Amino acid sequence: MTFQNDNPDSLSQRNFLQLASFIENYSGIKVPLSKVTMIEGRLRRRVRATGLPNLKQYCNYLFEKDGLAVEAVQLIDAVTTNKTEFFREPEHFRFLAEHAVPQLLSGSRGRAGASLKIWSAACSIGAEPYTAAMVLADLSHQISGLRYTITATDICTEVLDTAISGIYPEAMIQPVPPDVRQRYVLRSKDRTRHQVRIVPELRAATQFARINLMEVPYSVDRDMDVIFCRNILIYFDKPTQETVLQRLCEHLRPGGFLFLGHSEALTGFVLPLRPAAPTVFRRL
Repeated sequence: MTFQNDNPDSLSQRNFLQLASFIENYSGIKVPLSKVTMIEGRLRRRVRATGLPNLKQYCNYLFEKDGLAVEAVQLIDAVTTNKTEFFREPEHFRFLAEHAVPQLLSGSRGRAGASLKIWSAACSIGAEPYTAAMVLADLSHQISGLRYTITATDICTEVLDTAISGIYPEAMIQPVPPDVRQRYVLRSKDRTRHQVRIVPELRAATQFARINLMEVPYSVDRDMDVIFCRNILIYFDKPTQETVLQRLCEHLRPGGFLFLGHSEALTGFVLPLRPAAPTVFRRL
């Protein structure tokens, strides 16, 4: 990688290393040298927003003039990747409906009025928690007295704003089965906008908040029945992965289920979990 140290609107090697160190320490996300062009592109929007002339002056503001005190959240918003879609890794949601929920409700939890608690960590713009809400809403029509609450969190404030609104481009709902779409997705009256919105019932059942998985304590209940933490651990180094997983386990009730992304594993970690299905684990 060759840095253009004489170009004020490109990152110098020193500035890139400062940024990469801050991003990893703050969010756990590693930023390799191969991502320098991506980081430059994303930060230029912040340069314009702050009224500074170029990236060099922006980095000077951050690291020489204590600008991080006010800019940290916006900086992390700018550089984090938020890829998501409805019913992503659909076998997880089949397992949730066909195995996890029935097992959680069996025995002593099978009483009338049972309530399940789900946490979608690193929820991005909300497709994951709203997908879970669709699955649970359907189950609640089949299981008398079943209630549920969903807590959804992310480090990025911009994606949380989108999630709270529940408004998405129409193309995003294509993975949602047509019958489910009919029940839980509203189309804009102005069809030229090509937008949809999640129905009020599901929005009311899903609470969003900002949580940085690097910062403890996590402001969520410690008796979650299900935790989704998918496709975020891949951005962490192995020690950070294990630390985050240990913290998540502290918020998962015995017998609860942890869902990871399909490229994520627990190999080499000492955790109170046992396999339940591919990349699904149950708390001991």
